[in-house]
Amino acid sequence: MPNPRRAAVSMLLGVLALSSACGSPPAPATPPATAATPGAPGRFDVVIARGRVVDGTGAPWFVADVGITGDRITALGDLSQAETAVRLDAAGMAVSPGFIDLLGQSEFNVLVDNRVASKITQGITTEITGEGVSIAPVNDRMVANRKASYEFFKVPQDFRTLDEYFARFTAKTSALNIGTFVGSGGLRDFVIGSEDRAATAAEIAEMQTLVTQAMAQGALGLSSSLQYIPNRFASTDELVAMAKPAAAAGGIYITHQRSEGNKVFESVQEVLTIAEQANIPAEIWHLKTAYKANWGKMPEVIRRIEAARAKGLRVSGNIYPYDRASNGLDACLPVWVREGGTEAMLKRLQDPATRARVKRDMDDPNAPFENQWYGSGGPAGVMLSSVLDPSLRKYEGLNFAEIGKAMGKDPRDAAIDLVIADKAESSVIISIMREEDVVTAMKTPWVSFDTDSGARATDGPLSESKSHPRAWGTFTRVLGKYVREDGVLTLEEAVRKMTSQAAIRVGLTDRGLVRPGMAADLVVFDPSTVKDVATFANPNQYSTGIRHVFVNGKAVVANGAITSARPGQALRGPGYRPGRS
Repeated sequence: MPNPRRAAVSMLLGVLALSSACGSPPAPATPPATAATPGAPGRFDVVIARGRVVDGTGAPWFVADVGITGDRITALGDLSQAETAVRLDAAGMAVSPGFIDLLGQSEFNVLVDNRVASKITQGITTEITGEGVSIAPVNDRMVANRKASYEFFKVPQDFRTLDEYFARFTAKTSALNIGTFVGSGGLRDFVIGSEDRAATAAEIAEMQTLVTQAMAQGALGLSSSLQYIPNRFASTDELVAMAKPAAAAGGIYITHQRSEGNKVFESVQEVLTIAEQANIPAEIWHLKTAYKANWGKMPEVIRRIEAARAKGLRVSGNIYPYDRASNGLDACLPVWVREGGTEAMLKRLQDPATRARVKRDMDDPNAPFENQWYGSGGPAGVMLSSVLDPSLRKYEGLNFAEIGKAMGKDPRDAAIDLVIADKAESSVIISIMREEDVVTAMKTPWVSFDTDSGARATDGPLSESKSHPRAWGTFTRVLGKYVREDGVLTLEEAVRKMTSQAAIRVGLTDRGLVRPGMAADLVVFDPSTVKDVATFANPNQYSTGIRHVFVNGKAVVANGAITSARPGQALRGPGYRPGRS
C-alpha cells in the first residue's frame, strides 16, 4: 500500500510550487480520494464528519469527512460507515489545516503556561519563533542578563543549547507545536556582546560554527532583527557569511528588516542581497511601511520584491492585520544610549546631560535610527502595554501623554523613568502604520501571517499584564473582518496563506494541508461567526467561533473550551542531525 505520509509530502511540495508561481493552485474537480492508514483500514480515533473542508491549497471548499488515527490524518472522503471512537458533526463548519503563526514569540511563555491559550483559541497549532535573538544558544553572561524574567515567572534557566531547550520544552509539554530559528543577534551577543563594532574574521567563523550547530539541533534557519541591539551592528557581509551554513543545511533566512521606515527601500535591497549572495530563500517578518512619511510606499516595496522573485530569488513576507506595532519601551530611545546592554543603558540614563540628549533625539525627525517615538506622532502615539514590575501596572493601557500628566513630568522623562524602573522589561504599542498599506500587503499572494506576540491567557501568570490584541486575534481577525466582512480575501485564499504557504516557507512538509498522511493539526470553525474580540483598550479576550482545534490528533480546544491535552511537538528543521550537534 502506498505510504500516505510520503504521498502527502509530495502533494504539499507540488501544490506549493504551483502556488508560489501563480498565487494559488487550480481547484480540483472532486475531493481527493479516501485513503487509510496501513493496518487500520476503516478504523479511526476521530472522524470529523460532514464539514466544509478548506484544504489549504486555495481550492474551493468541498464537503467530506476527515479521519484521524494517532497523530495523522488517515482518510478524507465519505466515512459515514467507518468505525471510530469519536465522531464530531461539523456540518456547516469549516475544517481547515491548523494555522501556522510565522512569528509567535512564545518560546519563553510556553515554559510559563503551557496552555498557550490565546494562540490555540484563535486556531493556531504551530508557532514559529526566534526573532533575531533566539532562546538558545546562550552563555552564562546572556543567562545572567535574562535573569529577571526567569526569576519573576519561576522558570528554571537550565538550558544553554537549542537541543537542551527543546528537551525542556518537551518535558514541560505544550498545547501547540513550536519551531525556531537561530538568531544572528543572539549569536553576535554570544561571541562579541553588545559592542558597536565590526566582527573579526575569527568571530565570524565562530558565529558560523554556532549556526551549523544550531541547524544540526533543529533550527529552521537563520534570523535577524536588524532594528535592535546588538543585531543592528552586523554588516550585510556578516549576515551573508552567517546565512551560508544555514543554507547548506536546507534552512532559510528570515528577518525583521533594518528599516521599516525612511530607509525601507534600502532595507529591502539588503534582504535581496543576502538572499542572492548566500543562495538562500528569504522571508521578511511583519512586512510594513512605518511612520507617516512612508505611508503609501507599500506598492513599491511589493513591486521590488516581485521583480526579484521574477529573477528567481525566493523572497516572501508575512504581516499581522493591525495598523499598530509593539515592542520594548526602551526601543523609543536612541541606539547610542542602548549600546552595551541593559545595565550600561540604565547607568547612562542616570546622568542629566545624557537624559537631555536622549530627549532631543526622541523628538528629532532626522535621527539616525528607527525613531519610533517621533514616528508614532510623539507621546500620544505610544501606549504602555505591559510591565514586569507590578507596582507599575497602574500605567498600563495609558499613552505617554497621559502617563506624563499622571506623573507630573515631561512624557519623555516619564518614558525614561519607566525604562529605569522596570529595567527595560516594559512593552509599548505604537501607532505607526496605515490600514491601506496593511491591506495592500495582505492581498499579495506571497504574503502570509504572524502574530509577533507571545501567548497570553485570561487567568494565570500571563494574565496579569496587557498586550497587543494580535496575541489574541490575528487569525480570527483575518477570517472575520478581512474575509467575511470586507471581502479582501476569499476564505480559501486566507486559509492557504495561514497554512500550506506558511508551512512550506519554513520547511514543514508534513503540515499545512488536509490530506491523508499529513499531521493531524486541524481547526473546525464557524465561518459565519468567527471573529477577534481583543481590542487595544481591552486585549485580554479570547476569539470566538473556533469550535475545535486538534494538534497532532489530540483536541486542545473542544466545543470552544481549552482541554487538558498537551500534544505539541518540537518541530525541527531540515538540517536536524540527532546526536551530531
